[in-house]
Amino acid sequence: MAILLDPPRWPAHGTEFGHLVSDSSLDELHAFAQAAGIPARAFDHDHYDVPVARYPDLIDAGALQVPSGELLRRLVDAGLRVRPRERTPKRPVALASAQASWQALLPNAPALADDLLARWSEPHRRYHDVRHLAQCLAALDQLAADTPVPRPVALAAWFHDAVHQGEPQRDEEASAELAEESLIPLVGPAEAAEVGRLVRVTIAHDPDPDDVDAALLVDADLSILGQLRGRYHVYLRDVREEYARYDDDQFRQGRLAVVRGLLARRPLYSTETGRRLWAARAEVNLTEEQARLTR
Repeated sequence: MAILLDPPRWPAHGTEFGHLVSDSSLDELHAFAQAAGIPARAFDHDHYDVPVARYPDLIDAGALQVPSGELLRRLVDAGLRVRPRERTPKRPVALASAQASWQALLPNAPALADDLLARWSEPHRRYHDVRHLAQCLAALDQLAADTPVPRPVALAAWFHDAVHQGEPQRDEEASAELAEESLIPLVGPAEAAEVGRLVRVTIAHDPDPDDVDAALLVDADLSILGQLRGRYHVYLRDVREEYARYDDDQFRQGRLAVVRGLLARRPLYSTETGRRLWAARAEVNLTEEQARLTR
């Protein structure tokens, strides 16, 4: 087990950066980075980006500098490598993806799309931002496979966190009301009401067994739990930043309650496809997080 550095060869911000990784676990990597004062925002799925000026003290702290090829090989051997296509999309990429999705959904309502994307791009958001929207929309496509996603479900994905102030239940209720008010002139009162209903299901993430549309939306919303370990850790970092107003102990207790509640759900995913795609990895991710939170 070792903490590794490769040569600093990537130019940015007037200097050069290299990669700091662990060849055994992300927990070891995070502990080393925290002790060295490396900010959490420098974490990128399977490594920390570190400037060349930090190399001497990181090496003094125990990091071993190795060639880039060796670092990559040991990262792959440890099962920690996250390839570019498997990573959380960058915000501009997620924004473009969402815009394309809207064009296929309600192309005659560009002003509403602009309003929603502005909401999803609010600066206080760290996890519940346009990347989460893009993740949900992509997950819906995976769940629907070769069939179109029902329009109320897709619209509910767009609205389910349109209002987000970090106030559970109130945020979802406000988002549902926004959906109903915004959509009545565009799709009629019946479909607008159905979108609002689906948004409210995300309060408890517990759809009725025969509620197929709600199951699709909830599974898409929870799809982040079943991603590769490194992407899950990016999600955890972003959630912590979004709730920075809580101190570490307050956040730990609140997050632990969430994790225990998710682990107690049987099944976690309501659709057969969701269980096939994400259930096994979600169980591992949540169990490991629970162990960290109770340590």
